[in-house]
Amino acid sequence: MILEVCNVTKQFGGVTAIKDTSFSVKAKEIYGLIGPNGAGKTTMFNIITGNYEPTEGSIKFHGQKIDGIKPHKIVHRGIARTFQNIRLFKSMTVLENILIGFDYQASYTYFEAIFRLPRFYKEEKRVKKRAFEIMEVLGIDKYANEQATSLSYGQQRKVEIARALAANPQLLLLDEPAAGMNPNETNELAELFFKIRDEFDITILLIEHDMKFVNKLCDRVMVLDYGKTIFEGDIKDAIKDEEVIKAYLGDFKHA
Repeated sequence: MILEVCNVTKQFGGVTAIKDTSFSVKAKEIYGLIGPNGAGKTTMFNIITGNYEPTEGSIKFHGQKIDGIKPHKIVHRGIARTFQNIRLFKSMTVLENILIGFDYQASYTYFEAIFRLPRFYKEEKRVKKRAFEIMEVLGIDKYANEQATSLSYGQQRKVEIARALAANPQLLLLDEPAAGMNPNETNELAELFFKIRDEFDITILLIEHDMKFVNKLCDRVMVLDYGKTIFEGDIKDAIKDEEVIKAYLGDFKHA
């Protein structure tokens, strides 16, 4: 198991956002975290990436506890994420946005960067080459020198994913990557994630509301409702589960 969430509870004052939740993700698996709005999915992402500390329980990555570690150090450990709302730097090109993802890997010193010493130029050449390799896989290399926010919504999403991949993650967390996309873009994105998993040899954990997208993409899913796990297993079984149906559609038996 690459990721283990062990009996995690997260409280904000008197509100329990996550309650005694456990799940694990296998290496190279595509695992879906689903549930209605307010179920606690993004809170779970924020706990895994170090933005929140769990009130109880722990998070293990490759068997090592990571809860309580600062977010930038978790990136160093090999976990990267994207956000529900695309976060690109408006004044930067596609290439410049992606290069930011390489920052923590820099092997040159601040002094070498200021005075443009040889090691700085060597490293700059290396990361640009790698950035173009990532862009080529995602099909956005032709936009390298265009302003990132001038691209279509779907292409901007790919830029954000490319920036996350620049951090060389072993685990990639995607927060509603298909949000705002049409069916053709969604199908293309699902195929892209299979390609990313295989070419970059990474594991994917995603939050998503599009059930067709989840059904096509995910090996397993966990369903949250008001911070509690109500289902874990195959998506085909999830959509037939009475508790899952109730969470999404309400208690139709008593409607």
